[in-house]
Amino acid sequence: MRRVVTSLIVCAAAFIGAEVQAQAPAAPPAAGGTADGIPFDIPYGTPVTLDTAKKLIAAVEAEAAKHRWKMNIAVVDTNGDLVHFSRMEGAQLASIGISQGKARTSARYRRESRAFYNQFETGHTYVATLDPTLVASPGGIPLIESGKLIGAIGCSGGTGD
Repeated sequence: MRRVVTSLIVCAAAFIGAEVQAQAPAAPPAAGGTADGIPFDIPYGTPVTLDTAKKLIAAVEAEAAKHRWKMNIAVVDTNGDLVHFSRMEGAQLASIGISQGKARTSARYRRESRAFYNQFETGHTYVATLDPTLVASPGGIPLIESGKLIGAIGCSGGTGD
């Protein structure tokens, strides 16, 4: 701690004694062009119903059982709020919140949660600054009906694939 305080004092003294000079403004970032339209511009539809959410979860549970996967499965509405949830027997507890986070991320951003995982993998860590609840992991998939977003489903407990 003493070393840090001493370093700060030395830096402050050097700054105070230095002649202040105007700096040239930073160059603007290179223009990447303007997109023609908005990516992931899926219109919102009527949110997923409880009955539909239950059917979706039943289908996921049936497929998971075939492969001996122990999954947590969450279905959310267009805002990312929970509609229905299921924790299969023996599924890990940590995956409860993860499955809900994957679904919420997918619904709110209108894309698979894998898109954020891919961004991190390619060195674009800025996505971590977008939303503290964002889950950048495969397993969140938007639910599209008649070309409109009605919610999302998130699964956790196995591999993201």
